[in-house]
Amino acid sequence: MRFSEDRPEDADRARRAVAVWREKYPEGTEEQMVEALGPEFHPEYGPVLRAALFAIDRDRGAGR
Repeated sequence: MRFSEDRPEDADRARRAVAVWREKYPEGTEEQMVEALGPEFHPEYGPVLRAALFAIDRDRGAGR
């Protein structure tokens, strides 16, 4: 997927989906998350989903 094909609403939807998934599976791995959410996104969106999970986990750790 080329960056020019990415739309801001796709990234927003990915962040929301990953946040919901993380709430439901606090001990889940990034592989499990991509397996669960990947079919909802472009086949090459795995790195975006992983980045969203990293950011969510990082931000949660900052508040602990």
